[in-house]
Amino acid sequence: MKVSEYAMSSDGQKNLDRIVRELGVDDIVSLLSERISGADLNSLLLEVYKEKISRSSPGGLIKRYEGNRFVHPAAVDSIQLKELELDILRIARSHLAMPVQLSPVAPLGSCSIVATVDQNKIISANRGTEVVSDATNLLALHISYLIKSRKMKSRDDFIRLSTTHRHIRAQYFGNAPGMLPHFHLFCMVTAGTDQGSYRFELKAFWEHIKVYQEIFRSLFRSDIEVFLSGRGGYKDSDGLLQRIVQYGEERSINVPLSIKAPNNENQYYKGLQFTIVTNINGREHYIGDGGFVDWTQQLLGSKKERLIISAIGLDRLF
Repeated sequence: MKVSEYAMSSDGQKNLDRIVRELGVDDIVSLLSERISGADLNSLLLEVYKEKISRSSPGGLIKRYEGNRFVHPAAVDSIQLKELELDILRIARSHLAMPVQLSPVAPLGSCSIVATVDQNKIISANRGTEVVSDATNLLALHISYLIKSRKMKSRDDFIRLSTTHRHIRAQYFGNAPGMLPHFHLFCMVTAGTDQGSYRFELKAFWEHIKVYQEIFRSLFRSDIEVFLSGRGGYKDSDGLLQRIVQYGEERSINVPLSIKAPNNENQYYKGLQFTIVTNINGREHYIGDGGFVDWTQQLLGSKKERLIISAIGLDRLF
């Protein structure tokens, strides 16, 4: 594959063209991505990094620290954040979403292979890994591993996991308010199988909402509101949304739901996306979102698998 065949941003393409000209190797991307194995590429990159570091100095190291937006500490009270994490994880566990302590890295391609995420938005690393940019993807991988290895069965009951994790993403938003290079999220995933009549979807959706309702009521003395928006991927997304609203009304779950305009061009979620809104000390926060995804279907090769993911941002709560 030639360099010109890669879909890139204009700046990225200019940089790549410059590198090709300077090295004089027109098919360098093809050579490195197709002509050598992953293990050999790993060995090559390790030697390159080792050589570059051997020529570095302490002064150069601090300059790299000064100029790298990804490595600076977060502007949050670390004790308050840890206390909030513990409180939230205990609430999630009381709703059977068992806490998991994830690795700081995931397999390379964890987001871009099963979801509509550009790999350039993720910090790719060596040894076949990438820095975690979305813990829900890594939880989905873990669940799929548990099911495939027969350590757990999604057909018998739901598999519910939760975590708090610091995420890092590579896209640059300039000085846009609230857009941080790294940030803390609380995440939940629930896996199961198609039970007909949207039984998985109805129960799993409201389980997630009730966790967030308890989090904000008990920890912030605030209520939540949920906005629903239809997505493609289900035969009857409108019917799914209406059934979800009806399910909550029949069980007197006191969480306001509003149905917004669908966005079927957004292929990240399937069936629906939900947005969680709360008001804390007079400030409205669009604090998180979630929805159904087909990741376990792809990973396990079964259309029967079902998965719902959700997350809220914790840095914004201080």
